[in-house]
Amino acid sequence: MTVSVLVVDDSGFFRKRLTEILTSSGQIRVVGVAANGREGVELAESLRPDVITMDYEMPIMDGISAVREIMKKHPVPVLMFSSLTYEGARITLDALEAGAVDFLPKNFEEIARDGSQLQKILIDRVLDVARSKPAGRTPPPPRAAAPSPSRPVATKVPVSSRPAASARQAAQPMPEAPPRRASRKGPARHYAVVGIGTSTGGPVALQRVLTALPASFPSPIVLVQHMPASFTPAFAERLNKLCNIEVRQAEDGDILRPGLALLAPGGKQMMVENRSGKPRIRILPGDERLNYRPCVDVTFGSLARAYPGKTLGVVLTGMGSDGREGCRMMKQSGSPIWSQDEKSSVIYGMPMAVAKAGLSDEVLSLDEIGPRLIEGVC
Repeated sequence: MTVSVLVVDDSGFFRKRLTEILTSSGQIRVVGVAANGREGVELAESLRPDVITMDYEMPIMDGISAVREIMKKHPVPVLMFSSLTYEGARITLDALEAGAVDFLPKNFEEIARDGSQLQKILIDRVLDVARSKPAGRTPPPPRAAAPSPSRPVATKVPVSSRPAASARQAAQPMPEAPPRRASRKGPARHYAVVGIGTSTGGPVALQRVLTALPASFPSPIVLVQHMPASFTPAFAERLNKLCNIEVRQAEDGDILRPGLALLAPGGKQMMVENRSGKPRIRILPGDERLNYRPCVDVTFGSLARAYPGKTLGVVLTGMGSDGREGCRMMKQSGSPIWSQDEKSSVIYGMPMAVAKAGLSDEVLSLDEIGPRLIEGVC
């Protein structure tokens, strides 16, 4: 099946180059181009493409405003092009919050070493986005917990991104045990750490889960979101402003404590160590041999070693199968695993891999996870 794409960008050169690359695949057809956001909104309505690629800085109407209009009128997966700077991260997070599914750096040199790699990354990403669910179709529910006076209530929900390394093949169904929705387990129990891993669709999922938690949440939380190094500080700051718990980017030597969520820094690996009963974060350089930096498997594997049988692993929406082997290690140590269900996932890759491997103790919708954490932990 051919994927139809609308390209929206104020640069004629970029529109032409992107069109050439996408159409070279034979799987993608560019059905229209627009030079500004207003034209993009109009063509989205008339052409009804499968995917829209969107620049964020354009005349007449910017990309974020265009995404909001498109999500109101005819939700469709949108792939944003952005800069890998702090300001670019902030703008891109606004675009994801408005309803975009994913993003790529607009500077091609930042995502590929050569032309063939670039072509593969762009084509794979568009095909991946075509299979996703646009955020405009699933508005966020009311918050489950009363807000802290010092923290504002979350009113908007972003959607996520993943690293440039392709994992499309890993997202394919595996001939393993079918996912199951487990019954609720007994009384609340204390977990030494709650680990949450996610990728595409992760910011929307993490925001929805974390804003449901009270400031008195009794367990520390470690978060692994596939994101570039320039994006994780801005994302942690955004979550911290919206949540009752404290959220910040992890640093080497950080001590885990209740009510604190630590986000793995982009481009590196985060591990948890437990020496003499003092849990600490270790931040290590990103291993070029690993597709994901940060990697859920690395963090979850360290949790299995540091706190066998005393952690809770949660895998949310995302491309590929990162997290499955880390969950296997946690499960073997006696720790429970939860995974997000297919219906509420933007991309049902990572949670599907966990569920199909028979590792999920509970398969939950996104809206159930926050309240379930409160019910099962507090």
